[in-house]
Amino acid sequence: MKTIKERSDSLLFLSKCHKKRFGVFFAFLKNKFLAMTFGIMIVSLIFMGIGFLIQSRLKCKFAEYGKVPTSSGLSGREVAEKMLRDNGIYDVQVVSVDGFLSDHYNPLNKTVNLSPDVYAGTNVSAAAVAAHECGHAVQHATAYSMLMLRSRLVPAVKISSTLSQWVIIIGLGMLGFGGGNPTILLIGIILFAVTTLFSVITLPVEFDASARALQWLDNARITTAIEHTKAKDALKWAALTYVVAALASIAILVQYILIYQSRSRD
Repeated sequence: MKTIKERSDSLLFLSKCHKKRFGVFFAFLKNKFLAMTFGIMIVSLIFMGIGFLIQSRLKCKFAEYGKVPTSSGLSGREVAEKMLRDNGIYDVQVVSVDGFLSDHYNPLNKTVNLSPDVYAGTNVSAAAVAAHECGHAVQHATAYSMLMLRSRLVPAVKISSTLSQWVIIIGLGMLGFGGGNPTILLIGIILFAVTTLFSVITLPVEFDASARALQWLDNARITTAIEHTKAKDALKWAALTYVVAALASIAILVQYILIYQSRSRD
């Protein structure tokens, strides 16, 4: 059995230990490292908010232009098939897939995948989306350099997108409590940089596909001048979602790099 004095000494010792731990903890809270990591959270939330607003605006635009019929009366499937034929592409199939705004071009099996509303729709939104996805098919057929580069990055992006956040979290955690080697964080940054590069390369690919789509819609007289303006507006909002994603990725990458540099100097 411990005496009262021994218990008192023990409590005093534990009290000093806890004070020391709390002192270290609060010092950690006040340091530049935490401020920078907190900054990453703020930047992420800001871009998430912007992305949500643009996504909402995009849905409103597509709903609005989905009520505007095209003068040609062609469905999204017919628009896609005609654009492919006009560009001398006969080995790409146009198919319908489930989902809202799930439209995409798959270069692996050469299919233009259109959501039900776009596939069967005879409106400006359907024509714009169908032509845009065929724009990617034209890029593939003509070996558009940026699309080829993005395709080569896909395997690396699958790996980096899965591992980067975990490696960065481990690296930040170790550095945050005064231990570990910044090399772990550097590995995470390199992995994250691959996904950022992919986001940046996606921009010219999307812009070019929209440009091809709009030019063809005009040349093929699928849309009138007024309809063409609406199609251009719809594709603009779709492109903005990629712009926000790329900017967010760049901003977060820069902050990770600054954290790594500050810890390396320390």
